[in-house]
Amino acid sequence: MPKFATLHHSILRCFHKCGTVDHLNQTTAILITSGLSHHAFFLADLLRSPTKDLGYPLLLFDRLATPYIFLWNAIIRSFSGSPQPQMALVAYSRLRNHSVVPDRHTFPVLLRSFSKLRNENPFQFYVHIVKFGMDFDAFVQNSLVSAFANCGFVECSRRLFTENAKKDAISWTALINGCLRNGRAAEALECFLGMRSSGVEVDEVTIVSVLCAAAMLRDVWFGKWVHGFYVLSGRVIWDVYVGSALVDMYSKCGYCVDAVKVFNEMPTRNLVSWGALIAGYVQCNRYNKALEVFQEMIIQGFEPNQSLVTSALTACAQLGALDQGRWLHRYIDRNKLELNLKLGTALVDMYSKCGCIDEALFVFENLPAKDVYSWTAMINGLAMHGDALSSLNLFSQMVRSGVRPNGVTFLGVLSACAHGGLVDEGLELFRLMRCDYHLEPKVDHYGCMVDLQGRAGRLEDAIKFIESMPMEPTPGVWGALFNGCMIHKACELGEQIGNHLIKLQPHHSGRYILLANLYSRRRNWEAAANVRRLMKGKGVDKSPGCSWIEVNGVIHEFIAFDESHTESIHAYVMLESVTAQLKLATYDLDSNILTFAIDGE
Repeated sequence: MPKFATLHHSILRCFHKCGTVDHLNQTTAILITSGLSHHAFFLADLLRSPTKDLGYPLLLFDRLATPYIFLWNAIIRSFSGSPQPQMALVAYSRLRNHSVVPDRHTFPVLLRSFSKLRNENPFQFYVHIVKFGMDFDAFVQNSLVSAFANCGFVECSRRLFTENAKKDAISWTALINGCLRNGRAAEALECFLGMRSSGVEVDEVTIVSVLCAAAMLRDVWFGKWVHGFYVLSGRVIWDVYVGSALVDMYSKCGYCVDAVKVFNEMPTRNLVSWGALIAGYVQCNRYNKALEVFQEMIIQGFEPNQSLVTSALTACAQLGALDQGRWLHRYIDRNKLELNLKLGTALVDMYSKCGCIDEALFVFENLPAKDVYSWTAMINGLAMHGDALSSLNLFSQMVRSGVRPNGVTFLGVLSACAHGGLVDEGLELFRLMRCDYHLEPKVDHYGCMVDLQGRAGRLEDAIKFIESMPMEPTPGVWGALFNGCMIHKACELGEQIGNHLIKLQPHHSGRYILLANLYSRRRNWEAAANVRRLMKGKGVDKSPGCSWIEVNGVIHEFIAFDESHTESIHAYVMLESVTAQLKLATYDLDSNILTFAIDGE
């Protein structure tokens, strides 16, 4: 027996040191050649190896004379938490083929795989649960509630929950999470209120789910109540998960200051909490701060995962921070981060928005897999760069590959058609969207079509298109038509639309400026001055322009007529020098530029 214990300890150490599949192969070969591959203890060790190559256990289980249920439960549990959750279902099938009877621990670990398998049918396993008499086991019932909800059967999940005689915090939280996974945040909060009224004690896991629901609904006041009543009062423990959920809730509700305050007060932080803050800054359009926090996180010794790098790439894309975006790309390669769909799409989007369309295409073509979001990012990138034909060709290639376009994809190709003057192609795509793909156009799609026809000079058609809209035209739609009037000098129609826009948005400075510019083009200086007087009389201030520039990997922010930046003096000196040289070269400045400058002063 001591020799067996020593051998068991030695092989266990070998399994724990298995860092690659080759090492695992060698250790498994020792098991087989020594005749120990049929022993349950060693197979259990194999399941715990760091490589998580779970194909071996299934093969070796066939060699067991007596396949113990605890081993089958172990392998099903491993598959449920792996990147191949469908193999948990295969393992259960093999279990039944060996005539092994499942116990009360089998179905909860099996049903856990349905959190990643939304298209599978849990009913087939429900039959087995009833057959083996486990349908009244509380542990199994809670797992069923979660599994049915995860697969979209929310009503079945509710029915099972109602039939549950003992509703505890776990079963309530399973139902709340099920509502969340199906986008029913309001129902999730109703379930939470029902949980409170039933007297069930609320724990940290429930609070995390409730804060997630408040974030989805952008209900900051409910979130603040949960923060005060449960967290600050000490009714639940303020751990890293509750703290991260609070940061996420405040960020998604647009309360960045509160999110930062919670983050700074957190007793401990992990990658989830850092990620919540970075994603929050991106959500609040504070991209520079997002990159600053990302750099601070690395300085503190945290290694970013795919989700965090994706958020940082999004910030780089919005700022045009190409140097930092390239550094992140090198980080991905250097640390061998798996280029999953979200990360690959973020890279394509970053390179496209930073002006490097060839690099975006290279990343896109080398993606191991492509979904509708990666295709859409590349289509939009080509459209943004004015390559309408390439954008349309890529759209056709996407359709041929079997990927179904969504509403955002159509926005990209319609925008490409508008900027490329491809009116007939745009009209056909709009028809395809409605008739072939049964996607109901939203107001942004109608805005693209108005822009398409306005740019092409088909102003009457654009007006008819607006009149046929099933929803009220937004200022953006009218603005697209106004832009067409400016391009084709349809001043009378433009004047009507300009005044209509001011009525729609009386406190929007841009609407006054556009109309003033229209009058300036007609050299109607008195009318332009009247518009500016009207704007000042209503107390409407023009928002100062803001821009970013990246120099040697550092993002610099400049605000119009602001001298707070350390390089502002040099920037204004250079601007005056350029203006003087333009005057010497008798450069004819556009009257629109003069209008904006006079208005800004």
